[in-house]
Amino acid sequence: MKTPITFQKPEEALAVIQSGQRVFVQGSAQTPTCLLRALAGQADRLRDVELVFITVYGDIHVDRPEYADSFRINSMFVSASIREDVRAGRADYVPIFLSEIPNLFNQGIMPVDVALVQVSPPDAHGYCSLGVSVDVARSAVNNAKYVIAQVNRHVPRTHGDGLIHSSRFHALVECNEPLYE
Repeated sequence: MKTPITFQKPEEALAVIQSGQRVFVQGSAQTPTCLLRALAGQADRLRDVELVFITVYGDIHVDRPEYADSFRINSMFVSASIREDVRAGRADYVPIFLSEIPNLFNQGIMPVDVALVQVSPPDAHGYCSLGVSVDVARSAVNNAKYVIAQVNRHVPRTHGDGLIHSSRFHALVECNEPLYE
């Protein structure tokens, strides 16, 4: 790749997120936990940030009760990681078929201000892979106003429609952590 990739610190990359925005978070094994931990660290400057995802793994920090004024989870699947939050009224649940979620983004029904994804390092041509959890992430990236990618050498390159050129990302953050299984 001719143009070198410039990485930012998570806090710098996330500074673009403002109160009242909708943020898509890629989930399952690809949950960008480095970005979510750093976002939780910015809770004091944020209010009413809507975090949209299907399901996330790991300690995402932003779902803790002390951050309820800063972040509101809007999940499209009630997984173990947020079940108690939904029960307690700290998170919302959108009942929807997986196949219909991309339409929410593509048709502007649920506009995405910022997308947080985790990708493989770019190949020689600058393409990164969305790895093992493409699901609706591609649609969110295509429609988001701003895209932040957590680049992780543990993310495998997968076949299919999961390649995104690094030029599509507004900010890149390097964080190498094993994926969740």
